[in-house]
Amino acid sequence: MSSLDPLACRASLLHEETPLHPLPAISELLGIDLHIKRDDLCGAPFGGNKTRQLEHYLGAAQAQDADTVLITGAVQSNFVRTAAAAAMSLGMQAVVQLEDRVPDVDAFYRRSGNVLLLRVLGAEIMHYPDGEDEAGADAALRARAEELHLAGRRPYVIPLAVDNPPLGALGYLRSGLQIAGEDAAFDYVIVASGSGATHAGLLAGLRAGGSAAQVIGSCVRRAADPQRARLAEVLRRLRDLTEAANAASDADIAVWDGALTPGYGRLGPVATDAMQLMARQEGILLDPVYTAKAFAAIPALVGTGKIEPGSRVLFVHTGGLAALFGYQNDLETAF
Repeated sequence: MSSLDPLACRASLLHEETPLHPLPAISELLGIDLHIKRDDLCGAPFGGNKTRQLEHYLGAAQAQDADTVLITGAVQSNFVRTAAAAAMSLGMQAVVQLEDRVPDVDAFYRRSGNVLLLRVLGAEIMHYPDGEDEAGADAALRARAEELHLAGRRPYVIPLAVDNPPLGALGYLRSGLQIAGEDAAFDYVIVASGSGATHAGLLAGLRAGGSAAQVIGSCVRRAADPQRARLAEVLRRLRDLTEAANAASDADIAVWDGALTPGYGRLGPVATDAMQLMARQEGILLDPVYTAKAFAAIPALVGTGKIEPGSRVLFVHTGGLAALFGYQNDLETAF
């Protein structure tokens, strides 16, 4: 990879750009000019933002003539499911490792949603017991990759920990450039902030494209202070991949963690209200893990005056809808 341009080393998974359109009902209700970027319509079955990230990871895998892709994530990970589908569409096999990140889950969570889709896709499924040990999860994946290598396979590992080059962020840097070029002068852009790749890439791309919009990441995995530090590290490593990322500084990092409770992968009242608002006002579904918690930032920040009346706001819908089926009991209780 060192001799290749990371931005140019890309598999073609997103065959057309996703729509960006207004949300008139919620705009009127909140007193803002709200739009949505429909990245829930990206690429692989059930779509989602991970398609943009995977174009660069799988481009690197193709450049190395890999025949097997290995990836780790939570049990209901959209990244893992999308990676398996995308790899197979490119003629590669998939090995997925599912981490126990969410406590006290039921049978629906362990068997339905993305887990069921992985079985349909025929991915090899591994398990890792500690959902907060990113380095250990990566090490377990690399150990499996070494086994495959010794058996004559050509594995490629998509790592999780923050100390790896954030190739996936390049996909959202490109998206930020595209949004900035649409002559849509947004005051605020709201997106889920978890691994940091989507948030940091989007911020860098918007700044490189000349947009001054404040990009606010709604925390879905960790509280505001540690998430802010993680984003600074992702941005630093993204600058090592492309000079375009130099347009964004650490001072541009903004996060909100008002919907994080009760924790990663768990549905709380703030996210539940956000799901209901979007579904019943605009007929668009959100997922419990990422997009409900991301969208919840908008009415909350309007309510506190952080987002001023009349502001032009973009909500990036990053998908994740397959996970809805893994949360059947929680959703039945909530609704």
